[in-house]
Amino acid sequence: MIEELFRIGPVSISPFGGLMVIAFLLSWMQLRWGVRRLEIGDEEDASAVLLAAGIGGIAGAKIYYAILYGDPGSLIERSGLVWYGGLLLGTASVLLVARRRGLPLIPVVDVSAATVALGYAIGRVGCFLVGDDYGMPTELPWGVSFPYGLPGPTTAEFLRREYGASIPPEVPAGELMRVHPTQLYETALCLAIWGVGVWLIRRRAATGTVALTVLSLMATERFLVEFFRAKDDRLLGQFTVAQLISVLVLVVLLALWQWRRRRAAGAAAAPGDR
Repeated sequence: MIEELFRIGPVSISPFGGLMVIAFLLSWMQLRWGVRRLEIGDEEDASAVLLAAGIGGIAGAKIYYAILYGDPGSLIERSGLVWYGGLLLGTASVLLVARRRGLPLIPVVDVSAATVALGYAIGRVGCFLVGDDYGMPTELPWGVSFPYGLPGPTTAEFLRREYGASIPPEVPAGELMRVHPTQLYETALCLAIWGVGVWLIRRRAATGTVALTVLSLMATERFLVEFFRAKDDRLLGQFTVAQLISVLVLVVLLALWQWRRRRAAGAAAAPGDR
């Protein structure tokens, strides 16, 4: 874990904070390219949409965390962000700004979805560097130990107590365990998803296709990675709250896919009905 990159006076800049800055910069470049590629806006529009996504996303992620853990004090702390809360409020903020600027809503969501995948991939590198959101113990060669992880180190005692990890009793309580680097799993998967989104934008896929595809893949990715995460909110056996939300998101997206298909079929059949 790297606790601090550098300081600016009394302000400490962590790796996560540094990676967030990089994520916003690259996301702006991606969003600017996307709106120009689809010819739906300019550089100022991209900046406005990204600002809305950033403010709404961070606020939503903080609010969701505070509600999920019953910790209002986390709203003013540096840590404590939950992906789905950020997605919901960030999306709402983007749609509001797009409407106010007279931008086509669905194409804006298309280019924003690809941008979200890129930003999330980079942000997870920051999580890895500070030892946050790690996985359960593993014997795989790429397992990583976090002596100063968040919310605690990957010691046998901590993993047993907080996450019910199945660790042999003969392992000393203070021994550092190697765990799944789930942050990097998500980085790799979301970079691939981002690549799919860029490919679809380049092909000028039908309106809505990019968003539906990217968000479906991201929900699936999160559902699968949760099996390896060290979590204390597991429901119905091994399933977590995030997995439940992932399933709900996939159901909604599937319904939108079906509605879109029926609408397209109806539009194609309409000329022949006249």
